[in-house]
Amino acid sequence: MEILTLEFLTSLFTIIVIDLVLAGDNAILIGLASRNVPKHLQKKVILFGALGAVVIRIIATLLAVGLLALPGLRLVGGLILIMIAYKLLIEEEEHDMKPSDNFWGAIRTIIIADALMGLDNVLAVAGAAHGDFLLVIIGLFISIPAVMWGSTIILKLIQKFPIIIKIGSAILAWTAAKMIAAEILLHDIFSNTFIKYSFEIIVIIAVLFFGHLKQKKTEM
Repeated sequence: MEILTLEFLTSLFTIIVIDLVLAGDNAILIGLASRNVPKHLQKKVILFGALGAVVIRIIATLLAVGLLALPGLRLVGGLILIMIAYKLLIEEEEHDMKPSDNFWGAIRTIIIADALMGLDNVLAVAGAAHGDFLLVIIGLFISIPAVMWGSTIILKLIQKFPIIIKIGSAILAWTAAKMIAAEILLHDIFSNTFIKYSFEIIVIIAVLFFGHLKQKKTEM
């Protein structure tokens, strides 16, 4: 994929939005992990934690990009992403983490927490990258530091404008649908452009509809 083309920029934007929307929990955990560290060390903890998280996330995502080239895995990955998109709309995560008052202990906690909670991000970014490693690296280097240092702002925006979650869920659903449509085993079905785009629209609508339905039932 050529740099600065519409396709490249659209995919890059998709990756950044996915990371920011899915990173709300990671941002909370970063705050929890570093809150007992002396104030003069907190910025360093976040910096080193961010760098470690970026390296691990890039390695994991590049591995995922390679694996998605195998027959059948785009279908499986797409179905998993549809569930992630749906859960994003209906679930409220609970956070139970023991903060560390030790500098390196806090950094280790941030990296491990990000690695464990970033599995959905890894799969989503790998799908949105369409096999382009450069997209993965640029997207993660932009979005992860933004989460680390702008976590408070991101969380406040999501709380103030809940529609951000719906937009993120729709983008995830779209990414999932495109992954499934790109599955080599289903090439004959989705070689028809009309069927391909209709499928993507149906998946997005279905995720948003059933997510909204579940929210309404929960509120009753």
